[in-house]
Amino acid sequence: MFQPLLEAGLRQTMSRLVRPILSPRVPVALQRRLIRQAYRSSTPPRGCRFEHDTLADIPVLRTRASNAGTGIVLYLHGGAFMIGSPDTHRGLTGHLAKASECEIVTPDYRLAPEHPFPAALEDAHDVYLALIAEGVAPEQIALAGDSAGAGLCVALAMHLRDRGEPLPASLTLFSPWADLTQKQLYSPEREPVIQQAWTDKAARLYAGAEALDHPLISIVYGDFRSLPPMLIQVGSEEILLNDAVRLKDAAERDGVLARLEIYNSLWHVFQVHAGQLDRATDAIRTAADHIRSHLKG
Repeated sequence: MFQPLLEAGLRQTMSRLVRPILSPRVPVALQRRLIRQAYRSSTPPRGCRFEHDTLADIPVLRTRASNAGTGIVLYLHGGAFMIGSPDTHRGLTGHLAKASECEIVTPDYRLAPEHPFPAALEDAHDVYLALIAEGVAPEQIALAGDSAGAGLCVALAMHLRDRGEPLPASLTLFSPWADLTQKQLYSPEREPVIQQAWTDKAARLYAGAEALDHPLISIVYGDFRSLPPMLIQVGSEEILLNDAVRLKDAAERDGVLARLEIYNSLWHVFQVHAGQLDRATDAIRTAADHIRSHLKG
C-alpha cells in the first residue's frame, strides 16, 4: 500500500514543484538555481564517496560506492542541455554506482545558451579520451545518461565511430531526448514533468546555428551502424515516449542490439527516485545488469 501512495505523492511533487520551473518563461539562470534545490530530494545510498576532479581540463564528479570494481560509467546528465550538473545527479549516480559496482564519472559539460552545440559533445568526447589516456580500456567503459544526456551518449558513440576511435562497451539511456525537432512527441494523458514549450526553446538554444535535424543533435536521424548494445528505459507518462520507441527502431534498423523498457504510469527520468520508489530502484538494478553484462576484461 505504501508504494502506490508514495508514487502518487512523487507525481504530485513533480507536477507542482518541478514542472513549473521547467518553463520558457523562467530565466535559465533561475531554472539552474531552482533545479539544484529540487534535486536535493534525490539522495544517494549510504557509503557513496564523491570526489571533484578534472579530466582534459573539464570538471568531473567521480562517484564510488563501497563495492566499486574496475568498470567505469561515463554518465552524461540531463537538463535539456541548459540546466543540471553532476551535483544535481548525485542521487541517481550514487545508486547506479552501488548497483553496477562501477565508478561513475560525470562531466560538468558546458551548457547552452552560453555554449551551444557542439560544446557538450566536445566535452564528453574529451573526457572519454582522457579516461582511455589514464589507462582505462574502452571495453571497461560504459556510457549512460538521462534525457538530453542520453541523446548525448548516442551522439558521442556516433562521433567516436566516425573518427575511428574505440567505442565503449554499452549505452544505457534513461528517457532519451532523441529528436529536437519535436516532430513526433507523444501525448500522454498526463505529463508531470516536461512542457513542450520549454523543450522547444531549449532545442533552439542548444542547436544554435545548426539545423535541429543534424544527426548529432537529433540522434534519431543518425546512422547507428556498429554502435554498442543499448538499453532504453522510459516512462509512459512523458512526451518523450515516442523518442524512445523511434530510437529503438532506428538502432534495430541498423543492426544494433537495443532493448526498450516502458514503465507504466511513471514519468520522465523517474530513476532519480531510486532508493525511495521501488520501481525506480528496480530500473537502476536492471540498468546495472546491462552495464555489467557488456563490460569486458
